[in-house]
Amino acid sequence: MLSMEQVASCGIVPVVVLDDAEAAVPTAKALLAGGINVMEITFRTAAAKASIAKVAKEMPGMIVGAGTVVNVEQLRDAVEAGAQFAVSPGSDSEVILEAAKLGVPIVPGVVTPSEIMMGLKLGIKVFKFFPAENYGGLKTIKALSGPFPQITFIPTGGISQDNAAEYFKNPKIRAVGGSWMVSKEMIAGGRFDEITEKSAAATKLFREIRG
Repeated sequence: MLSMEQVASCGIVPVVVLDDAEAAVPTAKALLAGGINVMEITFRTAAAKASIAKVAKEMPGMIVGAGTVVNVEQLRDAVEAGAQFAVSPGSDSEVILEAAKLGVPIVPGVVTPSEIMMGLKLGIKVFKFFPAENYGGLKTIKALSGPFPQITFIPTGGISQDNAAEYFKNPKIRAVGGSWMVSKEMIAGGRFDEITEKSAAATKLFREIRG
């Protein structure tokens, strides 16, 4: 099974929304060219499963996962397509248990101590903090880290090149999730060079801080 260390190795988990599966491989290539070897393709569109399948088949150097997984059916579809990990906006015990059964790591979303405690009971150690900026960002993450020193976070929501550095500086942050380097507009407009440029800037920032 893929480890969370592998998923979070470059410090950034791009949140990718694809309306057309034909754009999946060019998007993956653009991210890789910028130094990012992981992508979270969200189940916000009907193209998600086909997009995951294309990347899994044609881009062996890319760690592809499924995002916005809110039920067991989506999780099964994602894994069938070749997803190597899953991310959920919230915490659902059925989805978490099914991920364990299927042998894929899952990052459930949390914003409260109760959600963290439920996840810990099910063996989760890395949580998505979402929507990060709306729920207090680093201030809240620091507060939650007090009673739960054994966990780390992948905050997502409202994070950009402008504030990512503050997150990277916190040792409780495993990686950050975001779409500032791979927006729907960039993908739709075929602006893959821009995706590469912004991805390179994000990875450079991470390496400068984390080494």
